[in-house]
Amino acid sequence: MPQLSERLAFAIDLARRAAELGRKHFRSLDTLTIESKGHQDLVSNADRDVETFIRAELAKTYPDDGIFGEEHAPFEGSSGHVWVIDPIDGTANFVSGIPAWCVVLACSYRGTTEIGVICEPSHDETFWAERGKGAFVNGKPMTVSQTPSVTEGSVATGFAARQDSDGIIRLITGLIAEGGMFFRNASGALMLAYVASGRLIGYIEQHMNSWDCIAGLLMVEEAGGKVMPFDPDTVIEHGARVVAGGPHVFPQLEKLARQSYGW
Repeated sequence: MPQLSERLAFAIDLARRAAELGRKHFRSLDTLTIESKGHQDLVSNADRDVETFIRAELAKTYPDDGIFGEEHAPFEGSSGHVWVIDPIDGTANFVSGIPAWCVVLACSYRGTTEIGVICEPSHDETFWAERGKGAFVNGKPMTVSQTPSVTEGSVATGFAARQDSDGIIRLITGLIAEGGMFFRNASGALMLAYVASGRLIGYIEQHMNSWDCIAGLLMVEEAGGKVMPFDPDTVIEHGARVVAGGPHVFPQLEKLARQSYGW
């Protein structure tokens, strides 16, 4: 494992501390205040508390860096670095007592993701990647699946209520018709980490927000996988289409996505 850069070491430590704060809330679900941001889109005081904690730590250590998070207003820094935060990805799981949620941190420099960290405390796993230096889970190198076909593994899919349901129905129908199987655990970031670690062979979603995807997409690339290109100038604010997977199955995944969503 390469020696960790200062920023990556900081991000791993911060994500783990933030995840422990989240876990304290998770152990006291009956005390949570839960609100709806829209259809099938929940937020709790745990999400806001964890993001507030992360922002405060970032401000102390990297006061000139920008911050873009899911739950609070963006902060425009002057260094060219922007931290992108999802304090709890998988909130629907979290508030239901399902241990499939994570803390997500990414650091982008002038639009290019340089660092990604995903901490999943329920199973004590921390995934991370740094551009050009590989991807790891708890310090062990990750490698994407080398399967040549969707018939040999599960493809993760994501869907948000803000999206038209026709596309995801076509995708799942097409995937099954080609002999594949779909997987969804309601945490897009965690599923991307599972692609990077070879547990899932790919991931497809019509649109993801940056806080859900850029950390995991970097991990997939650094673990030897392929991802659909996105615009670095717009991805942080506007998100991106997402197709990611092992190098051999990626063309099949991309074809399925384009046929399903009309891209």
